[in-house]
Amino acid sequence: MAKEYRTIQEVAGPLMLVKGVEGVKYNEMGEIILADGETRRCRVLEIDGQNVLVQLFEASTGINLSNSKVRFLGRAMELGVSEDMLGRVFDGMGRTIDGGPEILPDKRMDINGLPMNPAARAYPSEFIQTGVSAIDGLNTLVRGQKLPIFSASGLPHSQLAAQIARQARVRGTDEPFAVVFAAMGITFEEAHFFEESFRDTGAIDRTVLFINLANDPAVERISTPRMALTAAEYLAFEKNMHVLVIMTDITNYADALREVSAARKEVPGRRGYPGYMYTDLAQLYERAGRQMGRSGSITLIPILTMPEDDKTHPIPDLTGYITEGQIILSRELYRKGIKPPIDVLPSLSRLKDKGIGEGKTRKDHAATMNQLFAAYARGKDAKELMTILGEAALTDIDLLYAKFADAFEQQYVSQGYGTNRSIEETLDIGWSLLRMLPRSELKRIPDAMLDEYYEQQ
Repeated sequence: MAKEYRTIQEVAGPLMLVKGVEGVKYNEMGEIILADGETRRCRVLEIDGQNVLVQLFEASTGINLSNSKVRFLGRAMELGVSEDMLGRVFDGMGRTIDGGPEILPDKRMDINGLPMNPAARAYPSEFIQTGVSAIDGLNTLVRGQKLPIFSASGLPHSQLAAQIARQARVRGTDEPFAVVFAAMGITFEEAHFFEESFRDTGAIDRTVLFINLANDPAVERISTPRMALTAAEYLAFEKNMHVLVIMTDITNYADALREVSAARKEVPGRRGYPGYMYTDLAQLYERAGRQMGRSGSITLIPILTMPEDDKTHPIPDLTGYITEGQIILSRELYRKGIKPPIDVLPSLSRLKDKGIGEGKTRKDHAATMNQLFAAYARGKDAKELMTILGEAALTDIDLLYAKFADAFEQQYVSQGYGTNRSIEETLDIGWSLLRMLPRSELKRIPDAMLDEYYEQQ
């Protein structure tokens, strides 16, 4: 029987100080029993001799210092895991919220899992088809990769996230594929959109959803991604599944970190965020990947909204250091009606070369990707020049490139949120656009490949 303490000294926001405590450990879970018998959960944040600072998971209202008791449970926060989690919806603390029965767990896992040992990592090399041309064709996602989406407030990252979750699959394999979706600090309307989107398409059957709403305690937001990654680790490394983890919105998670840090009166770092935010994000992101000797894998797509559209803000800045590239959404393309508004030029997938080519996608993939990048970049330059000097100042070939840039955005990037394109369709659309340009301009594609693909009309 756990020992109970009636020595609560102080409650300040989400924190509570308990004195005269023995034998507790950092991160240990506890229960607060109120005078009316209600129990609330807490976690050990700091130990100073016999004084313990705990973090409350629910509101502090109603905690009477003299009548309330605390008992520590001797374990960290755990998630009961089982294959029955697929198709279910949980809150940020791992409790079912879809009206179904409780999960009967195969085992209980500590949610503070460890980052993967670099020496045990297998190199990501298998193509994941998302059905989105701007990602598959130009910024390819590879199994085991960490590829964030940098968005901004008001941009349709939710629709893109739902589209990827519905459509993503590993080609050329019949191994089971699952999606773990973690939403932090979202509105009820967004939560409803995600649930309905997955249910309508049947994707819910292979999806585990963890939803933390904006009106839930900020502290719960800190546990939500850890719950999701724990479920993903179980499905990937114990049930040998390919797992795609999508997290939205990392900015809400970082704001919750800042809120708890401020309550602890810690010295703030950049923009008020705690100095350990880089370490904290790395501990999350580095749980994704592939392990040698295991067929399962975790591929991670964190989504974050850049405050004030600023790529140098600490959250996108630190995320960019840890992950292997980024997909950037553009407000300018959004205003033009491009769906999804992916800005392919500043976007980058550092592992794209590893997951493409013959036997993975198609032999012409790398060459067409390079040529499309080059042609679109030149077309954008030509359009800028046209804005400054007028159309008459452009050469015929520059006008052709400007026309190519518009067609590229309308036909290649813009496909809507309900279209699922195979990689062959994406590559064929690329070739149809490249045929707008004279063959002599396609200097990045070998002649033999041009003979085979360019001349096909």
